[in-house]
Amino acid sequence: MSNIAAIFGGSGFIGRYVAKRLASEGWRVLVAVRRPNEALFVRTFGVPGQVEPVLANVRNEASVQAVVQGCSAVVNCVGILSESGRQKFSSVHVDGAASIARAAAESGADRLVHFSSIGADTGSESEYARTKGAGEAAVQREFPGAVILRPSVVFGAEDEFFNRFAKMARLSLVLPIVGAATKFQPVYVGDLAKAANLAANGMAEPGIYELGGPTVEDFRTLMMRMLDVIRRKRLVLNLPVFAARPLAGSLDVLQFVSGGLFQNRILTRDQIKQLSRDNVVGPDSLTFDDLEIQPTAMDLILPEYLYCYRHAGQFAEIHESSDEMKPNGNGA
Repeated sequence: MSNIAAIFGGSGFIGRYVAKRLASEGWRVLVAVRRPNEALFVRTFGVPGQVEPVLANVRNEASVQAVVQGCSAVVNCVGILSESGRQKFSSVHVDGAASIARAAAESGADRLVHFSSIGADTGSESEYARTKGAGEAAVQREFPGAVILRPSVVFGAEDEFFNRFAKMARLSLVLPIVGAATKFQPVYVGDLAKAANLAANGMAEPGIYELGGPTVEDFRTLMMRMLDVIRRKRLVLNLPVFAARPLAGSLDVLQFVSGGLFQNRILTRDQIKQLSRDNVVGPDSLTFDDLEIQPTAMDLILPEYLYCYRHAGQFAEIHESSDEMKPNGNGA
């Protein structure tokens, strides 16, 4: 088969990096999304005609089957952090994943790469983690040779983790968090793209890979790291679960009664359940080492995109240098 790859969710945070990586390797890339007109920017990832957004909805199996025809590799980057409208955990993480895997197998695709997450577990109390686990099982049932990638929290220029809290820190003197002691192993999105590229090219053994960066830190420490990068002093306040649950419940109810006009992207009850467990690579897992990828340190990447949250933005370091040269500064 020709080197054509279909990337479902290819305009999203992780998907766009995978698309750009595959394009740089000479692949023709079909970026399968629900709204192709909003994904036209992916065309810049390659030469004219190499990367194209196409219409597909993982909840519509016919549209999925139409996209994968003639593809030698299929990558599923579709996932949601919270439910809204018809985008339910079960319909996206389980039914959608199964649909993509089944279509890939039936079309004769050579390889399938499926993005899941660390903590995926069919026995989890969290519906997010439970459906992620069920989705993995469905993928392996439909496409036994699939490569499943489970990242910890992902960082990069468009992330919804450090960016989210940096925006809060710019507006508030207090940074409330839930699960301050929960451990994470943040992984750079570019490293995930490298892993997906290896898998799409048949250079990764089938199985489940847990992918984390070189550093394990708790939630509070990560927030302090972020605050140091953006040069702001804030009180990182840990909300106990008994206080966070009513708040999350009220926000969930508000989303429901508003008919989706209000989207709860602040804190959900399911996210509280997720934050009760560490999000780090397991001791017996396949990892970046098995892919011969050296994960990138946060210190090398965070300043590249978080600088905009500093008081003087991109000119912060210039201001700091000039302050040191003033008569009453450290430079005099």
